[in-house]
Amino acid sequence: MEGLFYLLPAILMNLTQINSLFEKRAREIEANDYNVDLFTFAKPNPIMHLFYTPDINSNTYTLNEEESKHCVRVLRLNEGDKIQLIDGVGGFYDAEITDNNPKRCSVKIIEHKKEVGKRNWQLHIAIAPTKNMDRLEWFVEKATEMGIDEVSLIDCKNSERTIVKIDRIQKVAISAIKQSLKAYLPKINEVADFKKFIASAKDFKGEKFIAHCQKTGLPHIKSQYTSKQNALVLIGPEGDFTIEEVKFALDNGFKEISLGESRLRTETAALYACATINILNND
Repeated sequence: MEGLFYLLPAILMNLTQINSLFEKRAREIEANDYNVDLFTFAKPNPIMHLFYTPDINSNTYTLNEEESKHCVRVLRLNEGDKIQLIDGVGGFYDAEITDNNPKRCSVKIIEHKKEVGKRNWQLHIAIAPTKNMDRLEWFVEKATEMGIDEVSLIDCKNSERTIVKIDRIQKVAISAIKQSLKAYLPKINEVADFKKFIASAKDFKGEKFIAHCQKTGLPHIKSQYTSKQNALVLIGPEGDFTIEEVKFALDNGFKEISLGESRLRTETAALYACATINILNND
């Protein structure tokens, strides 16, 4: 276990390269008109196609135009074919296509499971948005695949970006839950002032941490976090939190922690924290 934590930064930095291989193969599959998707390529046993349906509330459902087009035009599914639906709040549905209209594809529900993959602990990471949006999106995608419940964006003294298109981030998260077969969609919060966010977390029921590099010798997150407890972790911008911000967080119940000896980018540090909490809860 000790060795695994030291390897985490290198593992996380290679995730992008691994992901690009899967995306390349997926493009090759689509170019050859094979009726398979990334799940089929990634796993030995075939898995039905998965669609996000947040407003499902009956035994029938009509996919929106974007999902209908993907279902009928791209995947070339027909009436009678089976698909799966997720609602983002724990619902997992087996369904059958009843009308393969490329603009309004209709399905009937065959089976419905509730609270699929529900955990008895919650992970909330508050991160200063990166200057390059691709890096923030990469974090949200990988954290969602690993397991995260809430992501907050915080405006700090050294922040490089204060405006973020939340709908774009949400689309990344939706794609990630479909990729990782998760039934819960993490909540993505708008950018909030650092001090206002800290004040809003006053009543957070769980353990609160702030990761920073203002001083050495800080305890590692794995020695401070208690398994199966809710966790809120603050990750600062490339220029780190200021001394005043760290003090403000400590005065409001946060514990200062280290994420290891490596100097990590903002998005890598956030994913490292996410991976560590998930690993500690999977023992």
